[in-house]
Parts: sequence; structure tokens; C-alpha cells
Amino acid sequence: MTVVLQTARARVEILPALGGALGRFTWDGRDVTRPTPAGTAEVLDTGCFPLVPYCNRIPNGRFSFGGHDVVLSPNLGDHPHALHGQGWREAWTVESASQTQAVLSFDHASGEWPWAYRAEQRFTLDDDGLRLELSVTNTGGEAMPAGLGFHPYFPARPGERLRAGVTGVWMIDGDCLPTTHVAGAWRSDWAVGAPTAVSELIDNCYTGWDGVATLSAPGGASTTLTASPDCRWLHVYSPPGADFVCAEPVANRPDPFHGEDSGIVALAPGERAAVWMVVSSS
Repeated sequence: MTVVLQTARARVEILPALGGALGRFTWDGRDVTRPTPAGTAEVLDTGCFPLVPYCNRIPNGRFSFGGHDVVLSPNLGDHPHALHGQGWREAWTVESASQTQAVLSFDHASGEWPWAYRAEQRFTLDDDGLRLELSVTNTGGEAMPAGLGFHPYFPARPGERLRAGVTGVWMIDGDCLPTTHVAGAWRSDWAVGAPTAVSELIDNCYTGWDGVATLSAPGGASTTLTASPDCRWLHVYSPPGADFVCAEPVANRPDPFHGEDSGIVALAPGERAAVWMVVSSS
């Protein structure tokens, strides 16, 4: 099943059964996000998927919270670390759909992740672009950790550059886990704009983000991503030779259960957390 939103200038395709992902977003006929190949069963091939109830890697899927010693199974092939929560690997339910708005939900029962929750996504298409809202509500009986985000993929055109107001970066080890924080620019100075195509892997979490990122290429339209204040980190993923670049607004950094100020919050029973992002073309 594909849910379609459409205006005179834009079209959005949503894939509820495939992680509640964004299948395609075009504006004036241009692919703003990476188009999903027809027939794929892999959410990593889509244009964007939700990160809930946490973002990025938990080392070996192990952490402790609220008296629970949690062990999460790997969910990305033979990669040893659990990533991005449960929502991106499950089907979502369509709660409502109109020509310009759709609401999806996902209910998680306690298990390996020992807290029950309800996640919702709201897609809204208007003259300003596409707005995605993601929320999680603790439906269990004890405090639950939470951090939300989005994982959009954008086409990497020849000469693609990213500009984003960031002030620092987390270095990573061979498993892409954060090691030390470096203030200022490192390798790519996104604050003034830099090419996304480089000879080495970019898979880093950038700090001090002001909530705005812009992708541009010579002779083409620009894509602007704006995110809610809770998304204080921008994770950039650009493998060498890839035809895409990811600029991910996230409310927690990788390895979020170690160290201070990781972005993870504790939701009381019945409490809700939410983030949003708007993707526009100009």
C-alpha cells in the first residue's frame, strides 16, 4: 500500500508497511529526497525513515536505565550494534489520509526494549514544502528513555554542497561510535558550506546545530531542511562514491546512554515527546 499526497507542485509517496518510510518526494518534478526503487523490501533504500524511540547506535545493544539491564539484538545485518530503535523495522498503521496530510501510528509492546510506547508520524504537504512530525508516548507503567529523529536521504548531484550551522563534531572509531568531541570545523566546514563527496567516509554527529541545513548544486534547485529545537544534533552520512547524502536531524547523539548531555530524556507514564522537520525546495 502506498499513501499519496499531492498538490499542484508536489507529490509525496508514503510506505506504511516499509517502516512508515517516505518513498518519494518530488517538487516541480524534481526528486527532493532519494526515490525508492520499485519493489524494494529494504527500508534503507527509501527516501526517509523515522528514528524511534532512539537515534543511531547503542554499543552492542547494551545499556542500563531505570533498573533495567537492556540487551538489544543487532538490526543491521552483521553490524554488532543496535541502531535507530524499532519503528524503522516495523509496519505502521494508517490512521488517516487526505490529499495533503496523512497520519501513521506504530504500537510497540514491551520486549527486548522493555517499555511499551505508541509512535505517530504526521506528513503534511503544503506550499512551503513537506512537514514531518514524529512523536512517541510512553504507554507503559514506568519511566522510559526516548530520543527521536529523522533519517532522510537526498540525491547527491555533481558538485553537491552542504551548509549547516554547526559548531563541533564527534570523532568516531572503526564501528562509527563516538570517541572524542572536537570544537570547530573538522575536514568539512559545513558552517560555510562544503562538498558532500569526499574520499573518506563521513558518518559523524555534529554539535551546536542551529536547526537549518541547505543542500545545493551548480545549476540546480536548493533543498532546505529545518528542524525543531529539540534536534540539537545533525548527523551527516556520506559514503565515498554514493549517489546520496544523509543530513539527519536528531534529538540524541550516538551512544546516548554514556556520558552527559546525550539528548535522551526520561518520559513518565503517559508522557509524550515530539520533533518535526520541514523539507523544502527553492
